[in-house]
Amino acid sequence: MRHGCAGRQFGRDSGHRKALLRTLVASLLRHEKIETTLAKAKEIRPLAEQMITLAKRGDLHARRQALSFINDEAVVKGLFEVVAPRFSGRKGGYTRIVRTRTRMGDAAPMAVIELVERQKKEVKEPKAKEAKVKESKTKEPKTKESKTKESKTKESKTKESKTKGKKKA
Repeated sequence: MRHGCAGRQFGRDSGHRKALLRTLVASLLRHEKIETTLAKAKEIRPLAEQMITLAKRGDLHARRQALSFINDEAVVKGLFEVVAPRFSGRKGGYTRIVRTRTRMGDAAPMAVIELVERQKKEVKEPKAKEAKVKESKTKEPKTKESKTKESKTKESKTKESKTKGKKKA
């Protein structure tokens, strides 16, 4: 009987399971939103919230404890400088799990785990496209003479390619 055996095993030995959870937490903190199985999402939620709580403390010892778990300095730096200030007024509940679908291959229930107060990514592409369109409209239109020169060069190139094809045969 499995009385008192807390935690999921995921069919892995302890080292592999620990590495899996650490990389999932690092990915969650890097991207602020990941899709994984529901069981894995439920398992990494307390670990991710623990890392955010360490980051809110903000001292050197907390940073070293986070580095001992995450092993990616860029993620820890972002955690302490970007994520922790966002959650300074919140006492817990930093993550949200939303069930999404069942996976096609094995019908595993999938879920999205994300930080509650995610940073919105700004989309600047439409503005850039509008600027390009405006620039192309402001250019001077081609004259008839320049258009005829271009068409003559295109015709001569096609004739040359046809004659080369005949010479090879």
